[in-house]
Amino acid sequence: MVWLGILFVAIFCYVPMFGIILAFKDESARQIDVMKIIFEADFVGFENFELFLADSESKNVIWNTLGLNSLMMLINFPSPILFAILISELKKPTFKRTVQTISYLPHFLSWVVFGGMVLTLINTDTGALNDFLLRLGLIKKPLEIAGDPDAFWGLIIITSLIKGVGWGSIIYLAAISGVSRDLYEAAEIDGANRFQRILHVTLPGIAPSIVTFLLLSTSGILNSSVEHILVFQNPDNISKSQVIDTMVLQYGIQKGNYQYATAIGVFKSVISCFLLIGSNFISKKLTGKGLY
Repeated sequence: MVWLGILFVAIFCYVPMFGIILAFKDESARQIDVMKIIFEADFVGFENFELFLADSESKNVIWNTLGLNSLMMLINFPSPILFAILISELKKPTFKRTVQTISYLPHFLSWVVFGGMVLTLINTDTGALNDFLLRLGLIKKPLEIAGDPDAFWGLIIITSLIKGVGWGSIIYLAAISGVSRDLYEAAEIDGANRFQRILHVTLPGIAPSIVTFLLLSTSGILNSSVEHILVFQNPDNISKSQVIDTMVLQYGIQKGNYQYATAIGVFKSVISCFLLIGSNFISKKLTGKGLY
């Protein structure tokens, strides 16, 4: 059974690494056959990387990627932890299972379906959200949420929270269940209230899980959920919605510029690697815990 996983990783993760050579090939060679580009196009060194860093569009794309993902990390990373702690504090099993089930459900919807529901809800003319806010008198005219560049980051963060906070809390619930009940009983005997038990027993007990996911989140700060972005991306908000991953998709698939797209992807991967090594080093120095 392990061989199936090894085969999957080998085919989809290691074999495609041969294509990295495209990043160092002449960007002007636009043959449809990728293998011809790999073996026949001129080698130009780091020219494609220089083009990307010198491009005025790339500066905005890098800023969008870092800004959006940093906000998502600041808000979305602690949310599953807090949600898992709240669920673990529920005393009634039936209510606890109900809350868990409801929070998990959005995860099983694709972004196309879930995003379509959200777009229908926030539609300027027929959306229920605008109608509700107008009836309450909180707004005087319908909000242009989907087409407003300034609202795009907030839309992405809120939808990712709704869709992922329940599913993301599963690993932390498992970690909380592994904390010895004797520690809670000892803290209660010592006079610790519920908040103090969470602070001094629960959080230290799940600290290894928190550190692991924090390091992975830090190294992946340049990664974006392409399907999530594309569902809400449109010409009106492109100035805020264009990120590195959507730029790779645009140049690689839509424009057929495989060399330039590969260079962007390699640039992102190298930065992510350095972020992982650096954050792991800092974590081990400060907390004594790390991925390796």
